[in-house]
Amino acid sequence: MAITNGTQVDRVQVVAHRGTAGYAPENTMAAFERAIQMNADYLELDIQLSKDNELVVIHDSTVDRTTNGSAAVKDLTLEELRGLDAGSWFLEEFKGQPIPTLGEVLALCRGRIGVLIETKWPYLYPGLEQKLADELAAYQMHLPAERVIVQSFDQDSVKRFRAIMPEVPVGVLVENAALLAEDKLMELANYAAYVNPALELVTAEAVAHIHSLGMKIFPWTVRSRSVVPSILALGVDGVITDYPDYLSQD
Repeated sequence: MAITNGTQVDRVQVVAHRGTAGYAPENTMAAFERAIQMNADYLELDIQLSKDNELVVIHDSTVDRTTNGSAAVKDLTLEELRGLDAGSWFLEEFKGQPIPTLGEVLALCRGRIGVLIETKWPYLYPGLEQKLADELAAYQMHLPAERVIVQSFDQDSVKRFRAIMPEVPVGVLVENAALLAEDKLMELANYAAYVNPALELVTAEAVAHIHSLGMKIFPWTVRSRSVVPSILALGVDGVITDYPDYLSQD
């Protein structure tokens, strides 16, 4: 438990951004395994579809930045994506880390850690939300015993997923302060359980508004120890960070 203004409150959830992106190559099994070892509450990851309609875990719309390849994710088959090296760019010791499938990550996480899944570039991938729902069901990750949240900057994607699998809570990512206005938050509260803004947008007033509407807030992305005390003091429900150990609350 954490203590805020002398009152005992629920422990702030530690969300490992793209796995432990500060310590291992983002969105790889090495990063996800480390998040579990570091006792994070959730790991955050990004999903897209391969050319042959398989769910893969990668952030950018191209493989250029985080692999030794050069192409759009949507133009490569799963076999081609899996043949790329997604680790060497970070450190040579991670050479040979493949781009994971969502199924591999769910198998790793089930019963061990929560999963915060972002639908990336959903306009590029018709049917992405249905495919995600099918995968969650296949691994029984939609059941109450598991902790899964689906989020996106694309509100239409969030709404589509919620319509397919309403038992899984959804969140809206926010990088524009206008979305944190009270009238906009009221609109989001019609379907979202989480509002997850960029760190610089988080204020005590925004947190209070979000909570007053029955939603929770997970700001992103903490990359410095120095900001931890101030962000925790605002009463957020979770923190998305590249360094889960920065959020030790013992």
